[in-house]
Amino acid sequence: MRRLTLGLLCATYLCLSLIVALTLWRTGGGWGAGVAALVGGLGLCFAFHGLIARALETGAIKSDIETVREAHAVLLTQVEALDARLGEVLETVADDAHRSEVLLDEVHMLEDLVQRMQHRLDEQGDAPAPFVRQLGGEARRSPALLDIVREALTENRVDLYLQPVVALPQRRTQYYESYSRLRDETGRVMMPAEYLAVAEPGGLITAIDNLLLFRCVQIVRRLAKQERKIGIFCNVSMASLADESFFPQFLDLLTANRDLAGALIFEIGQAAFDARGSVEARNMGKLADLGFRFSLDKVTDLDLDLQDLSRADVKFLKLGAQFLLEELTEIDGRLVLRSLPDLAAEDFTTLTRRYGVEVIAEKVEAERQVVDILELNIGFGQGHLFGEPRAIKEAVLSEAGPPPALVREAFPRRAFG
Repeated sequence: MRRLTLGLLCATYLCLSLIVALTLWRTGGGWGAGVAALVGGLGLCFAFHGLIARALETGAIKSDIETVREAHAVLLTQVEALDARLGEVLETVADDAHRSEVLLDEVHMLEDLVQRMQHRLDEQGDAPAPFVRQLGGEARRSPALLDIVREALTENRVDLYLQPVVALPQRRTQYYESYSRLRDETGRVMMPAEYLAVAEPGGLITAIDNLLLFRCVQIVRRLAKQERKIGIFCNVSMASLADESFFPQFLDLLTANRDLAGALIFEIGQAAFDARGSVEARNMGKLADLGFRFSLDKVTDLDLDLQDLSRADVKFLKLGAQFLLEELTEIDGRLVLRSLPDLAAEDFTTLTRRYGVEVIAEKVEAERQVVDILELNIGFGQGHLFGEPRAIKEAVLSEAGPPPALVREAFPRRAFG
């Protein structure tokens, strides 16, 4: 295109010079003037052409520079996008590495737990007669029950059950409470009333609690990965809080998972809480420092020290629905609680909330109880009316995904059943 333009310009210059030369010749200038005009005109035209050519070249260079700048801008944008993507990949790799580290810590903790449990069971197996003599009448009448419990623990036939805790009056599931159940070799589920008579005197309740705590942490972690904002109440015994070998490992596990503090609530009976010693109180404080909260259940006395509950980071108080309704009485035309006759019954929850304690009515079995509970301004309910306890494999495990492969391979029979 540029060559064609150059040719056309040259032809134009030649024509102009010839016109000027012919004009001078015909006006009497002669051949000399005509030739001079032709040569001079060509020179001027080519000089002018040089200026035009340089202007065109300059414009082309500027256009090329602008094109390069645009390409550079596009390349810079792509480089920035690639850098951001690499950053995300590095963060993902770092997160996966952290999860792997946490998983390894959990496996080591579980391995130690199972080994200590097996050691304790072996010690009891070596001397069954003295141990059985320590048990109550029920155990003496069923000496085989001890072997059934020992085998269930050894083979890890300890299941996790969950029961919903709902917000009232909407009845939307807000929390779950976890329970442990043992199975015999036939698959029959043993209720706590059956095996606790054997497990508690022999110190096996700590092993059961520890496995339950570990599984609660696993389930909460999986729910958190799915962005499920549902908390789990997990029973913990004072024996576990005072266990010098178990508690430090469990504290390390919770430290690595402190982002789950808002979803895991440790539950303690009122009698155990009131009888706690300095070691238990100090270890409860360590958990509270990580952000974990506590719940008080098996409440039989409503004359509570709410300041003490607040200092211990107890945030929930579970009261049996029937127990609570039996506490109601009328004095001077006012509905009050027998333990707190100076306080209107509907103001009890207002008082506990001032100390950061939320009341949960548990063991709710009938719709009539719900009406009475709502009149007492209680915000949460739990019981068979809202949902029975269900095995973890049916209720949550299918949603949370299978156990980590590393754990399944390391403990095919003990870790997850």
